[in-house]
Amino acid sequence: MREYLLVVFCTAAVTYLLVGPVRKFAIIAGAMPPVRARDVHREPTPRLGGIAMFGGLCAGLLVADHLTNLSRVFSDNSSDIKALLSGVGIMWVIGVLDDKWGVDALVKLGGQMIAAGVMVYQGITVITIPVPGVGSVSLSPTLGMVISVALVVVMVNAVNFIDGLDGLAGGMVCIAGMAFFLYSYRLWYGYSISEAAPAVLFSALLIGMCLGFLPHNLHPARIFMGDSGSMMLGLMLAVAAISVTGRVDPDLITAQTGGSQTATTHILVPIYIPLLLPLAVIALPLADLLLAVVRRTWAGRSPFAADKQHLHHRLLEIGHSHSRAVLIMYFWAALIAFGTVAFSVTNTGRTVVLACAGFCLIGIVVLLLPWFRPKAPAAVQAIVPPRYRRGSSGRRRPVRTAHRVRPAELGESASGEPGLGGETVESALGELSAADREILRGSGATALGGRGGERH
Repeated sequence: MREYLLVVFCTAAVTYLLVGPVRKFAIIAGAMPPVRARDVHREPTPRLGGIAMFGGLCAGLLVADHLTNLSRVFSDNSSDIKALLSGVGIMWVIGVLDDKWGVDALVKLGGQMIAAGVMVYQGITVITIPVPGVGSVSLSPTLGMVISVALVVVMVNAVNFIDGLDGLAGGMVCIAGMAFFLYSYRLWYGYSISEAAPAVLFSALLIGMCLGFLPHNLHPARIFMGDSGSMMLGLMLAVAAISVTGRVDPDLITAQTGGSQTATTHILVPIYIPLLLPLAVIALPLADLLLAVVRRTWAGRSPFAADKQHLHHRLLEIGHSHSRAVLIMYFWAALIAFGTVAFSVTNTGRTVVLACAGFCLIGIVVLLLPWFRPKAPAAVQAIVPPRYRRGSSGRRRPVRTAHRVRPAELGESASGEPGLGGETVESALGELSAADREILRGSGATALGGRGGERH
């Protein structure tokens, strides 16, 4: 465990230290696209954060190669390491080109398939599908390659789709990497299943890359990972999944658990239910990906056309702040990922199910909190200028000035703008009690957002 922690630390440290120079390079190179209508940030922010993450990955592999125990993992799985570097390298180059000049969606999809194909051709592929009680069902080489390439492409685009809020993609992939690490580490060191060894190393590298980049990417972000980072993270997540699934025989675990089929079933939940663990750890981005494809296709647009209807955008619309929306996504990702892992390490899943149900209830309450916020009376909304009202995001803008409202002003507009005249105010005042109306009509009433009124 100490060697893996050292790999995580070195990968994170190198990534963190490289972000500063990479950010300056991105600004000089002009990798700062203008803010689009669907973007959440309001100022141009440099991309190319994937360059720093790639540097951290190489540093982590170099350190692991010189450690006592991990060096044996290198020697026994050298083909997997080479396949990982070749696939990540191609994906990284495509991402850098897209961050700087922009790449057509279909061209980018083709590049993703090429990167996945090169990696799969070198050996990182689904060879078998484990089925408890039956054993490993062998796949033909062609079918195994097709499934592996499809898994990589889906993972890459799922991670790319959630890269819409500061710190969201990096944090969720980090959670997924931790879940993979715990599961594969238990298979490798708990049950001596050597086939899981590469997944432990790949997960540790993934965690380090995310931890090193997140301090620069949390709201407000100083730099974005861009496609060079998000596609690389998606590919590594897929590699970790393939390294575990398709290479672990369920009969081996049955022997290690004393022949208990019930225990084996719980342990293999992340494997034999169509790659449940890799799907569980990115369940939210996968759901977002599927919903986006259906939504855009139904509207007659390209599935790759960008919009502002992703899950994280909807969280902002119902009233959550930027940071809270990210934390909510973290919460659900961790609940699904670690709940799946916890279910696989216990012989009785009742406790895990009850705990997950309790956490789900808490998450739903937090998710729906903005719907239960009290709303200001219509009369108050009518005399507050539009620029200071509660917007669709549910957040109030800062109050700059205040002025005294006189009865004559109520006949025009409290903001001095057309459309908020006497009829609107009078109809709104009718909803208040007589005492409240007198307060608003009196010389002591105050309206927010006035232009140039006296300060208190």
